[in-house]
Amino acid sequence: MITNIRHTGLVVQDLDKSLHFWCDVMGFTVARRMDEAGPHIDAIMELDDVAVTTVKLAAPDGNLLELLKFTSHPDKSDWEGSPVSTGLTHMAFTVNDLEATCATLLQHGVRLHSDIQFSPDGMAKLVYCRGPEGLILELVEMLAS
Repeated sequence: MITNIRHTGLVVQDLDKSLHFWCDVMGFTVARRMDEAGPHIDAIMELDDVAVTTVKLAAPDGNLLELLKFTSHPDKSDWEGSPVSTGLTHMAFTVNDLEATCATLLQHGVRLHSDIQFSPDGMAKLVYCRGPEGLILELVEMLAS
């Protein structure tokens, strides 16, 4: 039935700040940017008079992240969920050098949940942190087996 995961969508309040984080800090590239409005988007969203800017971002491996900035239906709050909240709780990314990645993120105001941890099987080291607008990110460096 499903052939692949197409993208993950994130609603953002500050598109410029989010683009800076995802592109300049995390290494994504803009694959497509569109301003969308009209009956098709109203029907999909089950809302009236939707106006949204969507930006598809490509990870180095080609996976896509979609940022959505609604100008017609703004939400004024950061996501306040926790790692145990019902629903989508975090996004996980593989990195080459976890210490270097964490150092870069700290320079950009990202808060780590803890020191770097090792998985019980010793195959990976990882950490959770808070990205833009409260999003929880899991960063994983796979270790040689």
